Amino acid sequence: MAFLRKKGKVGGSANQFTKSMGVDEGPVGKSTGASSVQSIRKAKSAFQKCTDSGIIDDLSEPFPFTSSGNQWSAFTDTVMGGKSSGSMSRETVNGQVANVLRGKVSLANNGGFVQMATNLALDPVSDTVDASDYDGIELDVIYQGDEETSSFNVHLRNPACTRQFSSYRATFEIPVNTWTKIRLPWSEFAGYGPGSETTPFDAKALRRIGLVSIGKEMNVCLGLGEIRFYSVI
Repeated sequence: MAFLRKKGKVGGSANQFTKSMGVDEGPVGKSTGASSVQSIRKAKSAFQKCTDSGIIDDLSEPFPFTSSGNQWSAFTDTVMGGKSSGSMSRETVNGQVANVLRGKVSLANNGGFVQMATNLALDPVSDTVDASDYDGIELDVIYQGDEETSSFNVHLRNPACTRQFSSYRATFEIPVNTWTKIRLPWSEFAGYGPGSETTPFDAKALRRIGLVSIGKEMNVCLGLGEIRFYSVI
């Protein structure tokens, strides 16, 4: 497509998305999607915590690394027998640099999602960040496709998510071919799966965030610019 210029890529025929059983993290809660691409160029101590700066990723680091010292990984439903597929890359979309989630969501064999996700904490011991001083998640996104609008999810995980498929989910809808700023307050995140369904959402110990196309057969082309926490002043 003429509106895209590729900067880097994870996925495609040589390296498909990490195969996950409908989860928001890799096996045993570990991120495994793009870890073989390259090593982090800077020490963890060189990065500022996302809850100190408010920025989860502004795409200032080489793909697939985040500006807060973590790394984007990609997942689909294929281990559980699903047929979804896709790739993730750094590209320029309508004049703006983006991490692009591209693929095909299939509902065959009880599947139905593609996802890009990253851990939030720099400290592997604590494994979480306290975002309770903020009011929610803000992201710049663009969708390319055949429909006038399309819906996607943001998934958050914290210690209440006791199973790999548990998460807190919020849905947003965006128009085609237009960069859009989305704000999702904490109140819009609803628990899904064991643990999170029975525990009110708490932003004090966030572990992971993901952007997901789920539950609908479609060709996916979702571009993510900056993603951050926001506060209402």
